[in-house]
Amino acid sequence: MTRRDERLFVEFVAAHQERLRRAAFLITGDWASADDVTQEALVRLYVAMPRLGDLDSPMAYARRTVVNVAIDAARKRGTRERYEAREPVPPPSPDVAGAYAERTVVVAALEALAPRQRAVVVLRYFEDLSVEQTAQVMGCSPGTVKSQTARGLDTLRHALVEAGWHHEVELEVSE
Repeated sequence: MTRRDERLFVEFVAAHQERLRRAAFLITGDWASADDVTQEALVRLYVAMPRLGDLDSPMAYARRTVVNVAIDAARKRGTRERYEAREPVPPPSPDVAGAYAERTVVVAALEALAPRQRAVVVLRYFEDLSVEQTAQVMGCSPGTVKSQTARGLDTLRHALVEAGWHHEVELEVSE
């Protein structure tokens, strides 16, 4: 890797690491796991850069790698780890109690999703990707993205209602 490539990589990491980390958190539901996933994805990007050449969008490659690493980690973890055993997510400093409570309910509802459903929901609604872009990142067909989104949103809707969500739950599948 040339010095120019290394400089571009360092600039990329400085500009996009936090966004990748937030997406990883929403997929994994745990900041420590999100840190691990993000770090592994960035290592894989660094190693792959020479063979990728002039990649137009290293963000697309990094995003896909984050999703793949998170799903692989969830598969490896399997049933050995229980969500109840995790430490609670620390609230951000300026957050008020009501907003934190709602955020906690939503994060817990996200944890109820299967890893691929969670990844699709995060990519579609957090990363604001289209069905086609999400399919490309996930390495699947647009139909799979639509079905995983529908199932994921249905699971989210039920989890939020069971948690006593006091807002009207309107989670719609958009194309």
